Amino acid sequence: MVERTPGLRPGGQAVDARGVAKEVIGRMGLDAEVRAACTDTAGAHTVDADGKVLETFRADDDGGDGFIADIEILRGDLSQVLYDDTRDDVEYIFGDRITELAQDADGVDVVFAGGGRRRFDLVVGADGLYSELRAMVFGPHERFVRPLGHVLAFYSVPNEFALDRWLLEYQDQESGRSVLLRPIQDATRAMAMFYSASPAGDVGHRDVAAQKRLLRERMAGLGWLAPDILAHLDDTPDFYLDQVAQVVMERWSSGRVGLLGDAAFSSSPMSGQGTGLALVGAYLMAGELAAAGWDADAGFARYEARMRSFVEANQEIGRLNARSRQVPGPDAEPLPDFAGEWFTELVGRAINGVDLPDYAAVPDSAAPAGSPTSPPAGP
Repeated sequence: MVERTPGLRPGGQAVDARGVAKEVIGRMGLDAEVRAACTDTAGAHTVDADGKVLETFRADDDGGDGFIADIEILRGDLSQVLYDDTRDDVEYIFGDRITELAQDADGVDVVFAGGGRRRFDLVVGADGLYSELRAMVFGPHERFVRPLGHVLAFYSVPNEFALDRWLLEYQDQESGRSVLLRPIQDATRAMAMFYSASPAGDVGHRDVAAQKRLLRERMAGLGWLAPDILAHLDDTPDFYLDQVAQVVMERWSSGRVGLLGDAAFSSSPMSGQGTGLALVGAYLMAGELAAAGWDADAGFARYEARMRSFVEANQEIGRLNARSRQVPGPDAEPLPDFAGEWFTELVGRAINGVDLPDYAAVPDSAAPAGSPTSPPAGP
């Protein structure tokens, strides 16, 4: 496992596990650990500019698979749980990244930025929306990244708002902007999120100073608690901003290289299912490769066949939610009718619309470990 940052990244967006994603966590034997690290959010209130509650959603709605899932955990906390469970059996290389790769019929030769060279049987790219590995093997980002016309930002702030187990969200319908505060396990802090229903423009996804300027400009004049939250923009340790986008590809593999998560099929934060898709995808990719005797062509093909319709349902949810937040105007598309039976059916497919085979009896160690041709880079 190669990670370009020096270590695990704390904080991050809160992610929800619903339906089959919860089943995968259970099959990994991590249900108790994940639940112990959850945000313990009781539900969500939408509010007006004066803080008056307009609508309430509870974590136990729809059997825990509703707007606020009963398993809600910060991305960084989930990473810590997964790392703690695998660190004794998996080689982790932090502070490095793949810069080159070349594959043949028997394996993949990899070059790392730190100078290391390794050969592996398979390589999986799970490096996000702007996957460098995807670009190396499949082509430039522009071929696959589909912006949805929104910007999202989030960062942690001191909990000076008396936030207690309830997420609060304010939406300005006229401008398509919104701001929310969510509780986290550390009760002295809270996680803030901003949405803007307009594209990011030319701001690079690694230019943090420009991103903060953009956020201040986009959120100027937004009511409720927005000014108080923006006041902490320069002292937060975990700022993140990016365009809301999806990744659409005809194939998620090429030879011995496969893609997973946002690198392959980002559904965007508008779907509420990005991490759930990644968990389910990882389960199915590993299971189908093992079931195919680690034959890359067969294993990757079966993984894609099982995942495709599940991914498409979640991407459709993301696109519909993006449309629902668009700025009103004469050229705006009509808003979706979320009360229709078609939407209920779509949500069902997005939460539970994939079969999870039981791979318990399938050998999981048939593939030999990657053999170094020079000492591995990183710690």
